[in-house]
Amino acid sequence: MSFHSLGLSTELLRAISDRGYSQPTPVQRQAIPVILEGKDVLAGAQTGTGKTAGFALPLLQRLSERTRLKGKNNVRALILTPTRELAAQVEESVATYGRHLPLKSAVIFGGVKINPQIEKLRRGVDVLVATPGRLLDHAQQRTLDLSGVEILVLDEADRMLDMGFIRDIRRILALLPQKRQNLLFFATFSNDIKMLAEELLNSPVLIEVARRNTAAESVEQLIHPVDRNRKRELLSFLIGSRNWRQVLVFTRTKHGANRLTKQLEHDGISAEAIHGNKSQGARTRSLAGFKQGNVRVLVATDLASRGLDIDQLPHVVNFELPTVSEEYVHRIGRTGRADRQGTAVSLVCIDEQGLLKDIERLLRYSIPEEVIPGYEPDPSVEAEPIFGGRNHSKQRQERHYQPRKASDSAHGPKRVAGRKHAAGKASSGDPEGADPRSTPRDISRKNSVRSRFTVRSRNTDL
Repeated sequence: MSFHSLGLSTELLRAISDRGYSQPTPVQRQAIPVILEGKDVLAGAQTGTGKTAGFALPLLQRLSERTRLKGKNNVRALILTPTRELAAQVEESVATYGRHLPLKSAVIFGGVKINPQIEKLRRGVDVLVATPGRLLDHAQQRTLDLSGVEILVLDEADRMLDMGFIRDIRRILALLPQKRQNLLFFATFSNDIKMLAEELLNSPVLIEVARRNTAAESVEQLIHPVDRNRKRELLSFLIGSRNWRQVLVFTRTKHGANRLTKQLEHDGISAEAIHGNKSQGARTRSLAGFKQGNVRVLVATDLASRGLDIDQLPHVVNFELPTVSEEYVHRIGRTGRADRQGTAVSLVCIDEQGLLKDIERLLRYSIPEEVIPGYEPDPSVEAEPIFGGRNHSKQRQERHYQPRKASDSAHGPKRVAGRKHAAGKASSGDPEGADPRSTPRDISRKNSVRSRFTVRSRNTDL
């Protein structure tokens, strides 16, 4: 199937050709025709699957087919994103795809001066990409008109909910006209997403291009067990011995990101930290240096990493596992984009065994493990509690490091069947891929919610 068969206009096809694309991705093949029909959409797609073009292309076509009311400068399409970086990336894509159309786009987010944004809004904007907080700032100052919004897009809606934006989202919804098209995109499915979908969407078409809450098959995942006080040493060893030239490293905290950056610099490895305490200008400069190859390692927190558009990023390292399992999927989704191969390495100490079990339960398979010679964990080291992680009593269930059985650490994704924490007890025929912790009542509720959605693709594991 080509883009020509999706019903897109000549102007959009020309823009697609300018970008060098010829074949749509699975999410684009499914989403574009549905959105062109004006239907609401609930779409599950990982980073790197082409989801931005999946909603931007049909959105631009629908706006171009309708004439703006004379004398009106109101926003016609609103795209909400959780972070500044993602907002900037999405608006850049919208502008690129709409370059041959008489449509204007703009992006607004916090951390920068508001007056230039006000001036741009006064000149009229068809497509506005925004973060929730700054959008509400403009709404309170009455510097934008949302009464004419025809299409609303929530991009990475799961992350917005994780960040506590639900109240802001509801305040924004109250400013929009009742009659509009709604598009909700998520990477990890949850009860919160289902509740928001019920509240926001009208008879939506459900699109999923992969089994829920899974990593892309193009990402090779690996665990390196190591003591907590030797993680930095092992990271420097891996980068140097394997000649990694571009590595995105995740930490749990801003302080941890700063500390690790200084340690890597001390080891002779160029590194920059990117997190919420950095100004937008500093974040932009760090990212530019990383993309250009002037910076070898970019150390990021989960929040700051959202929207990082790094083409062909080869390596992601979890210096610390996330306390929220779904964040693992988001993190490693930075590599292996557009079906290119990537590696995701996690440095796991005894403190994080509980977090690792939670992640594997979510993924429904055991991540391969490899102990690096010279960095073997000390079996006498006891686990310590992690701030914001599993509770103390659960962590203490595994006090010391214990090597996995050979069958549990074989290379390649493997279903977890016989391990106590596995989800293998759930029926393989369960269409929901139910969490083993769910009660029958929970599963029934999930199925009842799913029945409200029109399933677009029959060949995906929903």
